[in-house]
Amino acid sequence: MNIRTNILLRVYLAFGLIVLLAGAVFTKLCYLQFAQGKKWKAMADSLSVKYFNVDAARGNIFAVDGSLLATSVPEYELHMDMLAGGIAADTVFYDKVDSLAAKMSQFFADRSAREYSMMLREARRDSSRYQLIRRKVSYQDLKKIRQFPIFKLGRYKGGLIVVQQNKRILPFRSLAARTIGYKNANVKNPVGLEGAYAEYIEGQSGKRLMQRIAGGVWMPVNQDDEIAPKEGADIISTIDVNFQDVVQNALQKQMIKSNADHGAAILMEVNTGEIRAVANYSKVAPGEYQEKFNYAIAGNQDPGSTFKIASYLALLEDKLVDTNTMVGTGTYPIKGHTITDSHGSIGVVTVKKAFETSSNAAVAYLVDKNYHNNQSKFTDHLYEWGLNEKLNLQIPGEAQPVVKSPKNKSWNKNMSLPQMAYGYEMQLTPLKMLSFYNAIANNGKYVAPIFVREIRRLGSPVEQFKARVVNEKICSDVTLKKMQEMMEGVITEGTGKKIVYNPLYRIAGKSGTAQVADANKGYKARRQYQASFAGYFPADKPKYSLIVVVNDPKNGYYGAEVAGPVFREIADKVYSSDLEMHQNLPSHYVGNTQLPQVKTGNMKALQQVYHKLGVKPLFAANAPRSADTSNGIAPQEIKYKKGTVPSVTGMTLSDALYVLGNAGYKTTVRGSGVVASQSVTGGSIIPKGAKITLELQ
Repeated sequence: MNIRTNILLRVYLAFGLIVLLAGAVFTKLCYLQFAQGKKWKAMADSLSVKYFNVDAARGNIFAVDGSLLATSVPEYELHMDMLAGGIAADTVFYDKVDSLAAKMSQFFADRSAREYSMMLREARRDSSRYQLIRRKVSYQDLKKIRQFPIFKLGRYKGGLIVVQQNKRILPFRSLAARTIGYKNANVKNPVGLEGAYAEYIEGQSGKRLMQRIAGGVWMPVNQDDEIAPKEGADIISTIDVNFQDVVQNALQKQMIKSNADHGAAILMEVNTGEIRAVANYSKVAPGEYQEKFNYAIAGNQDPGSTFKIASYLALLEDKLVDTNTMVGTGTYPIKGHTITDSHGSIGVVTVKKAFETSSNAAVAYLVDKNYHNNQSKFTDHLYEWGLNEKLNLQIPGEAQPVVKSPKNKSWNKNMSLPQMAYGYEMQLTPLKMLSFYNAIANNGKYVAPIFVREIRRLGSPVEQFKARVVNEKICSDVTLKKMQEMMEGVITEGTGKKIVYNPLYRIAGKSGTAQVADANKGYKARRQYQASFAGYFPADKPKYSLIVVVNDPKNGYYGAEVAGPVFREIADKVYSSDLEMHQNLPSHYVGNTQLPQVKTGNMKALQQVYHKLGVKPLFAANAPRSADTSNGIAPQEIKYKKGTVPSVTGMTLSDALYVLGNAGYKTTVRGSGVVASQSVTGGSIIPKGAKITLELQ
């Protein structure tokens, strides 16, 4: 055999071996893929492990007084390892499984004991390592479940696997729900404080090692997290729970009464710009309203007559009119249109009177006449005041204000100016309008409202917020004083006199009634109105500003009659509950008049009541309890010597029983009313446990 043939033979042999080996590999691959594919896939599944994120408990949201508005509570999902160490032997498992089933049936009350027993036995036969037992279990229930048969064998022996989840709850339920908001994976745009401050509230996720078992189910490898999550920071909001309750109840009651489509009410603290309460209601069924949309910050519409304060403020600031300037009311004709007063003409009156009675014709005439030849001069005021700009709120969803100027293509040189004068051809939210009223109450300082006072982590402040100043001074003090007097006149002499006026404290404000467009159908499809009332109180020392807006009421539509009662109810309740507004009440002495009815009791409590009533007490050493003098009322503290019978004459029954009980005596009672006499006089010495009879009248 020559060399060439020898070489070729070796090459063919090597090539044949390679082809044979490749064929074997290919055959084995096909065998593994198709013949044993399920087996190896199941094995791969059972051996797969990886880390999963564990959500941290979200931070709390607090009201300004420390009340919890939103918090996270642990909620548990329970599974069971049917092959756990403590029940690996069949004898142990089957000896106790029926007891466990009976306990679960009794506790959960959703299946019979037999059904639970069958479920557990089937899971045992299937060698399930992660059998679902129950979802949404509270911590208190979990403590009881751990004591069930089998489960009480211990953390690992009993097979109970606990997966903690965090559930977000609102302790006050619907109270300020839209302002608190929410954030979850199913919502694209975050809502309210939950969405705006999610970066702080969410905290840092932890890590948990999970193993994939047959069926694609992931179960924890260890009971504890490998990396513990860190809780989120807390948000201290500006909301006052009590005021929020007042605002929501007052608005909802009027919404039902007027059969309105939707509405909003906002209470704001004048100096700080902090929002104390905000309510939004939408009709979901006849007589039923829920918070579905935040109209307070996103409900852009023509403000109507509440905008007149801006028109008169511009006229007064430019010295084009004064409060005693005379002006006609009733109608004001412009090209192709006549502006009419809804209540008819009251003749030629002062500017102050025209404002108090909310004359559309008067303000349209004054603005058109004085700014017609220089229309941008009027709109420049609105832009200087920032009415065309967003407030850059701390919560998302604020609508962009629309305030036209002569530069806009839609500007009509004959119509736009007089229409804007009484609140048309513009779009402003209720909060935008309120913030401008707040500037007048705040001596001309225009501040943007805030909803969050502080972000706090582990009790320490992370970030603190104060209101941003939009305009340091919107007008001169002279103009401001006139505007404030005109707004008080609305309450004492104008549209708010019959409904909003309260003789106990001073209010300043303005009613508003606007015809608004019916969605995409425009103004002509159906007459649809927006009733509003905005103002502040107490007018002599403003503490709070308030706006109420009711859209599309069916039973009446004027601002004073629809929104006015809500304003009055909120203002009255806020004023009566805020003690800071009652610190300097004038004292008056009680002379020979009927005295307040007084029952015997604690003198300090009595003095506090006298102070709130404005009655000056006389502090005399031995004066009678209800002495009628020209100097005041002399209260007397109830005192008794230990070991003697207390004197309870003059007390209510509950107080008398409390005093005698604490002194160690038993009592019998006759009659009803106040204690008129007692069988053993005060100061007597009798054994403890003795019986004393009280006569009530």
